[in-house]
This record gives sequence, C-alpha cells and structure tokens, in this order.
Amino acid sequence: MRSHNKLDVWQRSVDFVVEIYKLTDKFPKEEKFGLTSQIRRASVSIPANIAEGAARRFGKEYLQFLSHAQGSASEVETELLIAFRLGFLSGADYERLCKTLDDIGRMITGISNYVKRTL
Repeated sequence: MRSHNKLDVWQRSVDFVVEIYKLTDKFPKEEKFGLTSQIRRASVSIPANIAEGAARRFGKEYLQFLSHAQGSASEVETELLIAFRLGFLSGADYERLCKTLDDIGRMITGISNYVKRTL
C-alpha cells in the first residue's frame, strides 16, 4: 500500500483546499449552496482521489483515481474563472490559484506517468 500523506502532491492539494475554503468564505452568502459549495467539493475531491487511489492495490486503479483528481482540478479551474468573472475573486487571487492548480496538475501527471511505467 502506498502512503498518500507522504506525497507532495497530496500535501499541496490539501493546502490548496484550505485556501479555497478561506477565499470562498468571502463569496456572497447567496452562493453558499451554489458556486461556493461546488468549488469546495471539487477542490476536496483532488486530494481525496489521490489518497483513495494510493490505497488501491493495483496500479490501474491508482491511475483511474489520479485521472479523477486531474478532472476535479480542471473543474475547479473552470469554477474559479466563473467566480473571477462574477467579481468574487480578485485577479491576483485568481492567478495564484490557477498557478497552484497547474502545479498540482503537473504533479498528478508525473505520478501517473511513473505508475504507467511500473505496470
């Protein structure tokens, strides 16, 4: 079994989730069950899928969960763009979050490529 909490990508994505929660807390209250909830759920899905995949016995299963994590990262990126365009996020926050998501995505791709080579 792989230890997910030792993975830099898992740690970085957990930090990202904490930042998302802090920033979305400032979104309009009427968005609590809309965009705020959606961004939070999708961002939590990134480290959750990395962890679940790491606990799987077979590499192909791990790859599937890494793919889900990558998909969640893309979802969050889209939702952040919407939040930015609606004026819920500053340009600086939007750019910083997108840069972090890009880094996380690259790390997920790196792990996926490693797992593929070991199959």
